[in-house]
Amino acid sequence: MRCPPTRRPAPRPFDEVLTELEPVLTTGLTHWQSPRFFGYFPASISPPAVLGDLLSSGLGVQGMLWATSPACTEVETLVLDWLAEMLALPPEFTSNASGGGVIQDSASSSTLVATVAARHWAPPGEGEVVAYTSAEAHSSVEKAARVAGIGSLRKIPVDDQQAMRADLFERAVEEDLAAGRRPALCVATVGTTSTGAVDPVPALGQVCRRNGMWLHVDAAYAGVAALLPEKRWINHGLELADSYCTNPHKWLLTNFDCSAFWVADRTKLTEALSVTPPYLRNAASESGRVIDYRDWQIPLGRRFRALKLWFVINCYGVDGLKLHVRRHIEWAEELGRRIQAHPRLRLVRPVDFGLVCFEHGDGDQATARILEVVNGSGRALLTSTRVEGRLVARVALGGWLTSRRHVEELWESIEGAA
Repeated sequence: MRCPPTRRPAPRPFDEVLTELEPVLTTGLTHWQSPRFFGYFPASISPPAVLGDLLSSGLGVQGMLWATSPACTEVETLVLDWLAEMLALPPEFTSNASGGGVIQDSASSSTLVATVAARHWAPPGEGEVVAYTSAEAHSSVEKAARVAGIGSLRKIPVDDQQAMRADLFERAVEEDLAAGRRPALCVATVGTTSTGAVDPVPALGQVCRRNGMWLHVDAAYAGVAALLPEKRWINHGLELADSYCTNPHKWLLTNFDCSAFWVADRTKLTEALSVTPPYLRNAASESGRVIDYRDWQIPLGRRFRALKLWFVINCYGVDGLKLHVRRHIEWAEELGRRIQAHPRLRLVRPVDFGLVCFEHGDGDQATARILEVVNGSGRALLTSTRVEGRLVARVALGGWLTSRRHVEELWESIEGAA
């Protein structure tokens, strides 16, 4: 249908409209909720999250101020405090202390908000403001630097595990200080998009503390692994961070969009972002006893995103969510061991989370052939990246419907193509 429907005397029956859904839409989608979707990172959903989102849409509240819908704000504060406790984040990140959490639409927005705050609190002076990140960091860091007006973004080289080199970061800061520039921000990554690499947050944080810089830690994918006590090593150094982000909409059964962002000192964030015209003034805000999340983000308006996360945590409980994450890590480790044992395949880096990166020993063409065979079968989807110039296949586990059987079937396809 190339033209919009004409005016009708009565609305068209909805079940009649639905009959067009499958032939028109679903056949043209990439099905991210398929149990055989192993591409990019998971964008997992679950029935409680879908129902929570539906209820949120039906309520149609506007949560820009506490006064515009108090429960919208209070539930968000509650679930972000819950999640901070579940992930064993430093106590400073909770609303009971100096900080607190907020839901952004994506990790890109979380990085942008942190960058704007860092730009606001940059050391005084006339020199160019400088930010730093890993050469393997997500592209959103570069975009945030552009949008926030950061003068220069320096991408620090990585080591053989694809993690930022702290010694080269410190050297870059010293060089910029000597040249009269103003180092303001470091964005560290816990679980890079390409390979799941983890930057040395404690060492980076020490450099930031010594030089009055803002440290933002982007754990968009891997952060929820801290649900598991055996994975809480990824939190090392967070006590030195000014802000932190992880995405429940990736691996925690909460449909997009839901990026959890915390700050250690909420006043630094709100001072950087608050603009209050007369029409937004109200008694509750003026009292200073409530949170207005409009001051924690770039847009003014905001949806009731917290409701779906509240549903997920209530329905699955902490133990249920731990089971979900743990089994994907176990299956990823099993796949990694099979790849290591194969005579023609090579594991690119250790399997820390639910991401497995591998290549064929015969080079790029052989790796590309595996990707073509697996993806061309229509039975699974993998994506690729480049590590030190070499083509690398990525297998990302995390879907709600994915089981061990699907991973075993994927291995059979990879082994056959190798």
